[in-house]
Formats: sequence, structure tokens, C-alpha cells
Amino acid sequence: MPLVTITVQKPKTPQFKDSVLSAVHEALVASGVPETDRFHRVLELEPEDFRFDLNYPDLTRPRNDDFVLIEILLSVGRSVKVKKKIVQDIISKLSSQGFDAERIMICFKETAWENWSFGGGRFFYM
Repeated sequence: MPLVTITVQKPKTPQFKDSVLSAVHEALVASGVPETDRFHRVLELEPEDFRFDLNYPDLTRPRNDDFVLIEILLSVGRSVKVKKKIVQDIISKLSSQGFDAERIMICFKETAWENWSFGGGRFFYM
């Protein structure tokens, strides 16, 4: 069960946010995540609450107000090959919609299977 968080600077349209979330979800589904496994959140912050370097580490174009930070929390076990494919799929989809790939940062965070309780205090994977 991936948990997706995108962080953006205010203001962003619902279409902007939906485009990012849809691209991420499509990439996750293509990697084997069930279609109905959709748990996404958007953090839309004031500029003073979302600070980032414009060029780190070696961008060809600087980040701007449309910078998108995508964090994907998932269970341990996906290979580097699978993660690279997820990133490639996200970047490809968003680039085709006019997003600048240099302004999209993706971070994977992994947790053990026993750290998920989906509801009712039940641990599905234990």
C-alpha cells in the first residue's frame, strides 16, 4: 500500500494537483499496485513554509513556484529497477502534460510490512 504525498507551493489548481496524483497512481498501478489502493494527500503550503534550493544538485533549469515534491511511502521489497520505472513513468506522463521534469523531485521511503494497519486495528500482512 503506497501512501503518496505531494507537496506544492500555493496556489495550485485542482487540475494541477489531479494531474500529479493521477500520474503517480498510474505509475504505481503499472508496477503492480492494485487500482483501488489509492491513498494520496496534497500538502499545499505558503511560500514561506515550503523552502527549496533552486538548482540542487545539478539541474539544467532552476526550480520555481511549480516545483513538485513527490513522496512515496511503500513497503520494503521493490527493486531499484521497479523504482526507476515508476520514476520514468511519472516523469514521462507529467512531461507529456507540460510539466518541466527538472521541477519534479521524487523520494521513496520504505517501511516494513508489519507497520501497516489499514483499519480497525488489524494488521493485514501479519
